Amino acid sequence: MNKIVIVGAGGRAGRAAVAEARMRGHQVTAVVRDPAKYGDLAADEVAIVAGDVTDADSVAAVAVGHDAAISAVYDVEASPDSFYAGAATALLDGLSRAGVGRLLVVGLATLLETEPGVRLMDTDEFPPEYRPFSEGHAAGLQVLRSTAGSLDWLYVSPTGNFDHDGPRVGRYRTGGPAGTGLISYADFAIALLDEIDTPKHHRTQIAFTN
Repeated sequence: MNKIVIVGAGGRAGRAAVAEARMRGHQVTAVVRDPAKYGDLAADEVAIVAGDVTDADSVAAVAVGHDAAISAVYDVEASPDSFYAGAATALLDGLSRAGVGRLLVVGLATLLETEPGVRLMDTDEFPPEYRPFSEGHAAGLQVLRSTAGSLDWLYVSPTGNFDHDGPRVGRYRTGGPAGTGLISYADFAIALLDEIDTPKHHRTQIAFTN
């Protein structure tokens, strides 16, 4: 049994990760901004706490005593050019201080390469209105790559997109052409928890699809 802290537990990816972790018998700390709004997450082996992913002290406080962390954060009101880099910086600092050795960050398929050196977000067909959001995620990934220290991190995304209403089919595949394929949140959570229970990928970006 692992103790897992899940930051952004109130979102769809976070909720699915909480459910999968519970199913496997892990102890979960579900971190949200306002616990009063997420009482439905409460269950055996799940503690709901308040936390701020951009504050290293807050991250350290909620993460102490845990074996691994999942970050599935999104803030519609925050500027992506600072939010994701700030979150990555705080996670690396706070988790290291808390003694957590493994971090999985839920990210975007748009950072995957369609060919060597060319990300999906850099292609001519990519909608320009989505670029600032992708650039924010890219800044966060760069923080992981450049300043992670000894923390074993993994940046995880769908190969294409989430199947928002898709069921749990109990399987997934690794990789595939960037920007193609769908995966349900429940099956994505299986992939996340597999990478915590039996880590296979380290300090890189990986993608999953059904």
